[in-house]
Amino acid sequence: MGCGYIVRVAERAVFFMCEVPSSQVGRTRERESEKTPTLPAKSNGYLRVDCYGGLNQMRRDFCDGVGIARLLNATLVLPKFEVAAYWNESSEFGDVFDVEYFIQKMNGFVQIVRELPAELASKEPVRVDCSKRKGSFDYVETVLPSLLEHHYISITPAMSQRRDRYPLYAKAALCQACYNALRLTSTLEEKASELLQAIPKPFLSLHLRFEPDMVAYSQCEYSNLSPASVQAIEAARVDRKPWTGEQARLWRNRGKCPLTPNETALILQALSVPTNTNIYLAAGDGLMELEGLTSIYANVFTKSTLLTGEDFKNMHGNTKAALDYYVSINSDSYMATYFGNMDKMVAAMRAFKGLYKTLFLSRRAFAVLTLQGLKGNSLMEALWKVHRDDFVMGVGSALPDCFCEFKL
Repeated sequence: MGCGYIVRVAERAVFFMCEVPSSQVGRTRERESEKTPTLPAKSNGYLRVDCYGGLNQMRRDFCDGVGIARLLNATLVLPKFEVAAYWNESSEFGDVFDVEYFIQKMNGFVQIVRELPAELASKEPVRVDCSKRKGSFDYVETVLPSLLEHHYISITPAMSQRRDRYPLYAKAALCQACYNALRLTSTLEEKASELLQAIPKPFLSLHLRFEPDMVAYSQCEYSNLSPASVQAIEAARVDRKPWTGEQARLWRNRGKCPLTPNETALILQALSVPTNTNIYLAAGDGLMELEGLTSIYANVFTKSTLLTGEDFKNMHGNTKAALDYYVSINSDSYMATYFGNMDKMVAAMRAFKGLYKTLFLSRRAFAVLTLQGLKGNSLMEALWKVHRDDFVMGVGSALPDCFCEFKL
């Protein structure tokens, strides 16, 4: 069967890091290749996508922006990465992605310019508000008039858009950008490949989220944390006070509270993941209570332990996040304690590549089961049942409409 190993516990078997059955490979290609119309000769104007947040949020927004540019018959200007507030540093699109390769792969899907015409080059684009609203956001109705009037606009794609209503040619541009055109720079890809090679095989990539700002934002409280963790969380809370009483119970039961490293280790044990498993920790700086995981799973590897050169130390937050993304989409298995932008993008790319061993650990199930008083073997068995059929195959992940092939 080509498995890394098979673990049997009681009457159940966990097939961990096994090859995907051949009958499942290719299921993501749901439709035959379809012909898309050629680009119109005349553009309606220039569109810049302004991207905010972490790398994978910006990647998602930019891919959406490519689809929007094609939808509006706009000429795409290379995006602006607004990262200072998130990483407290600056990096541009070209610091992470291969610009030449992107332009080459998008040829025929959407018009792209490196430089604006002289009459626009010294101007800032007119900002068009696409903030979240009730109902689906209509770009043709809301944004196209501004594009035609001002000829150069900038947007951040709306969260409430309806990609399923895009015409085929706009979907094709979006999918081409996300899955085929965004390649890391040669320098960054070389570093990511070096990192991948350094991880003992087979390995599980684990995206663990338990940083002070994440916990503060969740408004959850935890017992038995170290004084240092409590102090860090309190410093990050600002005006986000934790829920108390019945509201705290309901909030936790809805799966709103991040899993601690110790809780994560418990779920991994419930899923019969051997304690000698090689685990790559796909996470940023500032993780708290990590010994809750490493005291049980000793073979845990990180970027900082495997790459110690001066060039790695000088990397931006975005470029370090790109390393985690690269390793995660190429790992034998991927598990996440959250369902954020990185997790959706990784799950989507792994499904697109036919790598289905992708699992999101259930915060909601853990909260409900522990509040029911389950402990020990009863809790482990219940956690196993919750997760056993939950491997992600692309459904519900980022850009599901892309699981087909388009031809110009």
